[in-house]
Amino acid sequence: MPIKGKCWSCKMRRVWLLLLPFLFLGAFPSVFSKNVTSRPAAVNVGGVLVFDSTIGRVAKIAIEQAVKDVNSNSSILPGTELVLKMQNTNCSGFFGMIEVLQFMKNDVVAILGPQSSVVAHITGLVASELHVPMLSFAATDPTLSYLEFPYFLRTTQSDLNQMSAVAELVDFYGWKEVTAIYLDDDYGRNAVSALNDKLAERRCKISYKVGIQPGPVERGEIMDILVKVALMESRVIVLHVTPESGFEVFSIARYLAMMGNGYVWIATDWLSSVLDSASPLPSETMNSLQGVLVLRQHTAESDKKRAFASRWNRLTRGSPGLNSYGLYAYDSVWLVAHALEAFFEQGGVLSFSNDSRIKSIESGGLHLEEMSFFDSGPLLLKNILQTNFVGLTGPFHFNSDRCLIHPAYDIINVVGTGVRRIGYWSNYTGLSTLPPEQLYERAPNRSSQQLYSVIWPGETLSKPRGWVFPNNGKQLRIGVPDRASFRQFVSKVRGTDNMFKGFCIDVFAAAVNLLPYAVPYQFVPFGNGHENPSYTDLVNSIATGFFDAAVGDIAITTNRTKIVDFTQPYVASGLVVVAPFRKMNTGAWAFLRPFTPQMWIVTGAFFLAIGIVIWILEHRTNDEFRGSPRQQVMTILCIY
Repeated sequence: MPIKGKCWSCKMRRVWLLLLPFLFLGAFPSVFSKNVTSRPAAVNVGGVLVFDSTIGRVAKIAIEQAVKDVNSNSSILPGTELVLKMQNTNCSGFFGMIEVLQFMKNDVVAILGPQSSVVAHITGLVASELHVPMLSFAATDPTLSYLEFPYFLRTTQSDLNQMSAVAELVDFYGWKEVTAIYLDDDYGRNAVSALNDKLAERRCKISYKVGIQPGPVERGEIMDILVKVALMESRVIVLHVTPESGFEVFSIARYLAMMGNGYVWIATDWLSSVLDSASPLPSETMNSLQGVLVLRQHTAESDKKRAFASRWNRLTRGSPGLNSYGLYAYDSVWLVAHALEAFFEQGGVLSFSNDSRIKSIESGGLHLEEMSFFDSGPLLLKNILQTNFVGLTGPFHFNSDRCLIHPAYDIINVVGTGVRRIGYWSNYTGLSTLPPEQLYERAPNRSSQQLYSVIWPGETLSKPRGWVFPNNGKQLRIGVPDRASFRQFVSKVRGTDNMFKGFCIDVFAAAVNLLPYAVPYQFVPFGNGHENPSYTDLVNSIATGFFDAAVGDIAITTNRTKIVDFTQPYVASGLVVVAPFRKMNTGAWAFLRPFTPQMWIVTGAFFLAIGIVIWILEHRTNDEFRGSPRQQVMTILCIY
């Protein structure tokens, strides 16, 4: 009997073991999991690049070398091989999305890319749904926020920082308006929007902006754009495009004589990436770039960076050259490796699941049912955000906004056959001739910003004025108070709408006549002429852009100087006493005018009173005060 019971028990256990998988599938019909041990032999990491682009060619080599270095380093991910799966894509939002979706079926724990900001907007949503961290070393669109795309991490600098550098550069040289030429997609539009905000913080603005369509552009279209730009007032042009259209813009600008004296060209880091990767450029191209200011993402100098640059030159023989995007791509691989190491040390398990909701979708040739959810994605994302190491680009760590710490840019000047660095920009101290690494050790100080001299377009060292009077521009709107009192300073000419006279108008006209160029303007009355208008409202109208300037007896106060600029005061009263004035005749007896009849009566009364007091005190002992009453009265009057 005991033997039979034991066999029966064994049989029941076997039955339960066989039934458990079916019970599990019955309880959870929508999820099927694939688990990998905590220390797998291989981990798949994806890479989505544009292989034939300036950034893609460099990044592909840098990522491959980084994976090779990680796998050969026994101190990180021991026993686990990092397997790189690369996918060639393009900058089109639609095709880029299709290629990334097809790529998601490879069970990758992280994706390096995409390279395009347009593709990142679409694939960032997919990555967030599948819980796969997406580390982009080239998507610089500032609107790619972690609030909308929680699994999107930017492992390079945002264009928000780059536009801050451009705005501070514009303000440093005293320019107030710029013209923006940009690529008309998410990458260009959002960056220019950030530039407009940063310029507004410094009381500057974009006076004219124009977009260039993505993809191939005919030469005639770019020429039409530049002709319109040449007719504008601003001569400071910010170019935020791609290399394909950017070099065409410079070529046509040179043809239109827009690369000479008076012009200022500021190119974003699209140009520096080409100068670093494809140098030397053809002489014809370099001749079109003379005097251009260029921004380049700053990476700290170190022995590690110099060793890798030397190794890069041996590997590629200088073609392509190493640029900052390649350095950030290399560090992105090491970021994933360090995060995976911490992930495994915490007992993390690589687990992927398929959802029946995707299986129910008829995806045709896309095979969406093969896409997997990374169950441990939140833990890996947490470790990526907490990773802190020193890479080729310097300290590599995210702040609370999931942006890399210490954003900084090199400011370079294209001269001759090469470039020269004129300074740096960092969000810590602004513009400086010292590397940002040296300034991080000091207290922040933006009061002493400086740059080295610039050779501007036209081979001149003189800073361009940055503006001209446009051929098709509007007249300056000069606000003039139409007041009811003190009309000697400013008053409207009767019978006219916008003609004024007065002392202030005469001073303004004399100053305009001294300028070496014509200034078209029109007077615009402010007020109704029956009562004095509010001068504070007049000043606010200048700050809001309703008026370009104002002329009148406007007092300079502290609050007003905070929003507008004043000329030097041309009427200075100093310390005065205000009193009524009445014109009176002058003569020999003018000194008696202050003595009124009442004052004469009071003065005479005092004389008599004093005389009587003296007589009372003296007439008893002094013979001079004695005699007849008439004699004593005469004595009293003679005392004075």
